[in-house]
Amino acid sequence: MEFSFFRGKKVFLTGHTGFKGTWLSRILLMAGAEVTGYALAPSERSHLFELTRTGQEMETVVGDIRDVDYLKKKFYEARPEIVIHLAAQPIVRESYKNPRGTYETNVMGTVNICECIRNSETVRSFLNVTTDKVYKNNEWEWGYRETDPLEGYDPYSNSKSCSELVTHCYENSFLSRQGIAVSTARAGNVIGGGDFSADRIIPDCVRAAEAGKEIIVRNPFSIRPYQHVLDPLMAYLMIVQTQYGNREYAGSYNVGPQDSDCLTTGELVTLFCNTWKKQTGKEIKWTDHYDGGPHEAGYLKLDCSRLRKVFAWNPVWTITKGMEKVVEWTDCYLRGGDVNRCMEKQIREFLSDQTA
Repeated sequence: MEFSFFRGKKVFLTGHTGFKGTWLSRILLMAGAEVTGYALAPSERSHLFELTRTGQEMETVVGDIRDVDYLKKKFYEARPEIVIHLAAQPIVRESYKNPRGTYETNVMGTVNICECIRNSETVRSFLNVTTDKVYKNNEWEWGYRETDPLEGYDPYSNSKSCSELVTHCYENSFLSRQGIAVSTARAGNVIGGGDFSADRIIPDCVRAAEAGKEIIVRNPFSIRPYQHVLDPLMAYLMIVQTQYGNREYAGSYNVGPQDSDCLTTGELVTLFCNTWKKQTGKEIKWTDHYDGGPHEAGYLKLDCSRLRKVFAWNPVWTITKGMEKVVEWTDCYLRGGDVNRCMEKQIREFLSDQTA
């Protein structure tokens, strides 16, 4: 990914007020892109988007991805060249509580953004970001490939499988003949500073550290591909940049860490505890407390060989380095430091490590 490419480019980013969306917005703004974000208003008081004052530097639209008329109005006003679709209901447990709302957002939201692109005269590159959970999970030990069947188990995972199918349908039926490059990116679990989401393990660790309590882990044996949020975000930008100039690079791509960074939840939390003590001098522990919650995959890995082969791509930060950055950002936040400056410092460091 080259910063110079994005200078002056018009980018339409859905879900820009979320955790990944805020990080991606900051990268694009640092690169000089003209960014229009479309998303629901931040719901948490200490939300990353507000903490970093990102909305002051871009065109930010508060809107529901399900409201196709308002979405179209703002989309055509923006006249984007590049579209990155992040807006989603992303929590597995929430999808069990509200399956209808999850499908409305994740499936019809994708239909709506594809409709905007289909009727656009400016878009050249489109990326729909989904999840590693789109695959039919056989709980096997090797990573899933892009050619494996799509069949998410729970409403969240299944709705993202449907989002993939919608994207491919629009590509085949409309977008490819219009000369628009279309890709989907299936990313694993991400960690990073500023994630305040419910029902996610690292935010749970941060809340426990802030309160001086033990971390409650509900399933320490589930295995996931973990990586720092900057790794997949830079991969997304690499894809949209490359296919912008050459549609032959469009396709579906797994974006995940090295196999060595596929950890159990217990191993990840232990890494957080050790890193927290090393960098802050404060001790924190965790305890296993299975709560009998709804079904979640026990074993999930990605085969990212296609992304590596096509783009000569490799993850930049190990999970150990990524956790150090999580703790660095969190310590800055809890001490009342300048989290925006910390975030930009980490982005610059990542870019330096990427080219080293």
